[in-house]
Amino acid sequence: MILILKKSLKSLQLVLNELALEQDMPPVTASAFTQARANLHHTAFIELNQKAIVNVMYCDNNVKLYKGMRVIGIDGSKILLPQHKSIIKEFGEISYSNDHPDVQGSHAYGLASVMYDVLNNVAIDSTLGKARDYEVNLAIGHLSYSKDNDLFILDRNYPSYLLLALLVLCGKKFVIRCSAGSFGTARQMLKGEGTADQTVLLTTPHAKLEEIQFHELPEEIQVRFVRIQLDTGEYEVLVTNLMDNELYPTEEFKEIYHLRWGIEGFYKILKSRLNLENFTGKTAESIYQDFYAAVYLSGLETILTQDTNAVLARKETKFPQQVNHAVAFNAIKNQAFNLLSSDIDSELLIERLESLFIMNPTVNRNERKVPRKKTSARHLLNYCRRKLKIGF
Repeated sequence: MILILKKSLKSLQLVLNELALEQDMPPVTASAFTQARANLHHTAFIELNQKAIVNVMYCDNNVKLYKGMRVIGIDGSKILLPQHKSIIKEFGEISYSNDHPDVQGSHAYGLASVMYDVLNNVAIDSTLGKARDYEVNLAIGHLSYSKDNDLFILDRNYPSYLLLALLVLCGKKFVIRCSAGSFGTARQMLKGEGTADQTVLLTTPHAKLEEIQFHELPEEIQVRFVRIQLDTGEYEVLVTNLMDNELYPTEEFKEIYHLRWGIEGFYKILKSRLNLENFTGKTAESIYQDFYAAVYLSGLETILTQDTNAVLARKETKFPQQVNHAVAFNAIKNQAFNLLSSDIDSELLIERLESLFIMNPTVNRNERKVPRKKTSARHLLNYCRRKLKIGF
C-alpha cells in the first residue's frame, strides 16, 4: 500500500531497490510486488480516505463555511488509461479523430467524478466510472455523503430537471451553471433578454415525465435564474434554489459560483502534480488503486499542511502565502513509510515535515487574471520534456 502511495516516475524495480536499502530489508523483485498488490483491494484506499481524512477534517466542526454551509463542488473529468485489453474491457474506449484522415481511432478512458469541499480542500467522495458513464448519474451517487448544510455548486454539464428535482426533494441547496441548450429561461437570459434575476416554476419535460414519476420526484419545482456578467462581457446564467434575495443578492452569485474553481484545482493536482495518468499497472484493479490512492494522498496533504497554511495566512506579506504543493507532496511521499508504518514518534515527524512546508511557500495572486488559451500538442510536449519539474 505504501509503495502505491509513493508512486514514482522511476521504474518499479528502482523504487523497490531504494526501499530495500532505506529500510535495510531483503530486495524484492517487481514481479513479486505485482503479485502481492493483486491481493490488495482498492476499497482499502476509499476506507482510508473516509476514516483518516474526511472524519478527521469534520470531527470538531472547525471548518470553513459559507453562511453556515459547506460549499461542495461536484465535477467529472476524463482520465486517460493504459491501452490494455483488460482495462478496455472494464472501462471502455472513446473515439478520437481530427481533420487528417490518418489520425483517428479510440483509446481507453475512465470518467472520474468527485464530491469536493472547495473551502476545506477535501475530497468527500470519489468514483472512477466507465468512459461513457453519465456525469449526472455519478453525481447522484455522491449525495449519500452529503449533509443538510451543503451548498452544491456544479458546472453546465449538470442542470437536468431530474437532478434539480432530486436535490429539491432531498432538501439540498444548489447553484448550477446553465448551458445554452438547457432550460428555455436560461437560453433567453444568455442572449441578454429579460431581467437578471427571475423566479420560475419549472415543470417536468414530457419526455422525462415517466422517469420522474417512477422515482417519485416532484413534477414542478420553483427555482431562481440569475444572470451574471463576466469580465469579458459574456453572460453566464445560474439556476439555484437560494430564493432569499436579501440573504443572497443577485450580485453575490458571481462570487459564489467562482468558489467552484477549487475542484478544478483538485483535478490539476491529481493529473499534474501527482501524475495520475502515469499508472503503475495494466489491470483494472491497479487503475482503481492508483486513482483512490491519489485522492487519499491529496487529502493527507491537506490535513498535514493545515497548521502551516494557517501560520502563513497570518503573515503580513504583499501577497497571501500558502504551502507549495510540490514541496509538500515530495516530503510526504518521502516519509510515507514512516508516517504509516514505523515506530517513529508521529509528533516529531510532523514537526519535521512542517519545517519543510514553511521554508518554500508559494504566493497566491488572486487578483491576477490570465486569459485561458488552447495550447498546442507540440507546446505541451516541449513543456513536459524540458520544463516540467517532477516532485518525486
